[in-house]
Formats: sequence, C-alpha cells, structure tokens
Amino acid sequence: QVQLVESGGGLVQAGGSLRLSCEASARTITTYAMGWFRQAPGKEREFVAAISRNGFSTGYADSVKGRFTIARNNAKNTVYLQMNSLKPEDTAVYYCSGQPTPRLAHLTLQDEYDYWGQGTQVTVSS
Repeated sequence: QVQLVESGGGLVQAGGSLRLSCEASARTITTYAMGWFRQAPGKEREFVAAISRNGFSTGYADSVKGRFTIARNNAKNTVYLQMNSLKPEDTAVYYCSGQPTPRLAHLTLQDEYDYWGQGTQVTVSS
C-alpha cells in the first residue's frame, strides 16, 4: 500500500504561481499512474491533471490547459503540479492520487484511483 503526501500549497495572488509536490511512500511509483484532483468549497471533487506511469502521456482539464503542467520524477517517487497564471477560481484543496496499472495511459476518472493523499490547500486572492 502506498501513502501519498502533498505539499506546496498556500496563498498566492491572482496571476501568481505555485508548485505542488506529491511524494509517495512506495518503493517505486514506476508502476503507478498519477493524478491531481481538486475540490472547491461547496463543489464536488474534479479532475485537474494526470500522467501515465512512464510520463509519456498526460491529460488536463479544459479549465487548466495551458496554465498547469504535471510532471513526475520516478527516481524521487514524486509527482509535481506546476500552476501558473493562477485565478481565484483555482482556489481549492488539491489532492494527489495514484493507481498501479499495467496500462501506459493516464487516468482521468476518480474511480480509477485507489490511493489518495490528504490534500493541500491552494488559495488564490483577487
């Protein structure tokens, strides 16, 4: 079983940037597809970005395309979410997710992930 720990959240002004990190406790995450989801107050959790286990395939929600970038460093068992040009509507708790899979595709559905972190708060002020 893998534990996922997010970090890097905080308060930032609109137009600013943050980089979230998700460190996995597994011996290796090379077999894990990884993703980021977020949940704003009063809203359901939604997909943000995902990356395949080899890093060659990525996917993004339309709302973050061109602003957010997901990346992974398997040697460090860490996945990143670089967030640029942040908007107040990006305010949410951001969750890291992971799923061991033989597939080389990225996974965009919450039900496809068994492992979740505790979340990190991102607040974007206007």
